[in-house]
Amino acid sequence: MRNDGEAIVRLESVTKNYGPKKALDGVTLRCLKNNFTAILGPPGAGKTTLLRCAAGLDRPTSGTVDVAGENLTSLDEAALDVVRRERVSYVFSSRNLLPSLTVAENLTLPLRLARRSAAPSLVIDLVRRAGLSEHLDSMPADLCRSQQQMVAVARAMITSPAVILADDPARGLDPRSAGELLGLLASYVHDHAGNVVLASHDPMVAAYADRAVLLRSGRVEREMSFPEGKEALERAVHLAVWEARDPF
Repeated sequence: MRNDGEAIVRLESVTKNYGPKKALDGVTLRCLKNNFTAILGPPGAGKTTLLRCAAGLDRPTSGTVDVAGENLTSLDEAALDVVRRERVSYVFSSRNLLPSLTVAENLTLPLRLARRSAAPSLVIDLVRRAGLSEHLDSMPADLCRSQQQMVAVARAMITSPAVILADDPARGLDPRSAGELLGLLASYVHDHAGNVVLASHDPMVAAYADRAVLLRSGRVEREMSFPEGKEALERAVHLAVWEARDPF
């Protein structure tokens, strides 16, 4: 799905310093509504820092961050908590499930924290798409890594957030499991008019994206939008050519 107008995530001249190290160096970026945007780059490019600033988990050293119409850089911590609870879902690369809760309890935890309910049809669809129907009563430790990450992604979708920010969620998964997980995220954009911004060191994840952004040394180096309707294989070919010209 494509939208050539309004941005769901907007960074303007964002820098982020950790002591003498500049993790982000004047990043200006617009992630459009109803798009799956892949932020690509080698380790140390600043991808995770960019996502954390977009989620309000880190404050930029300078510049502004706007997410779903909220200027995060102008909000205090209490207001940021509201945005993170109600507007943004963050998927960590480490899955971040609570080991003492069942799969079903982990899935619905964001709803309980926000004192909200989800449409039963959405929950049923998420569980089915994630392949978790037979594991709802299981504990995270009883699942394989790919199943655990599926729980984390489904949990991020269950509150219907304005945007899902995912930090390399397919890292370390076999190609089939990675494809199923990325397909689940893509379904949030294409079937639920949602928004996904995903960071990864692997350019092939952009086979599922509408747009790819190359980040290198804390700067946006290149952007690529895929023609609407292109299938995953065609997008992967585009990315393979791109990487061959400018390898990570």
